[in-house]
Amino acid sequence: MPLVFAPTGREMKIVKIVADEKTKKHLADIGIIAQAKITVLSSAGGSAVCMVKDGRLALDRTVAAGIFVA
Repeated sequence: MPLVFAPTGREMKIVKIVADEKTKKHLADIGIIAQAKITVLSSAGGSAVCMVKDGRLALDRTVAAGIFVA
C-alpha cells in the first residue's frame, strides 16, 4: 500500500519506491530505501510526517504516494 494510506503509529517496511532517479537518490540520502522501517506519525493536510531511524521528516503527498509499504 502507498505510504499515504498507511496506518499511523504502526511500524511498516518499505517494499518499493516509485520515483525518478533524482528523488530516489534524495530519499536514499535521508534513509528511505527498500527494506527500511518507517512509521507514519501523522498524515494531515496532504503531507505525511514519518519517523525513519531516529529522525522525523515530512513528505509531500506526491512523494509519499510513490513509497509502498507492507
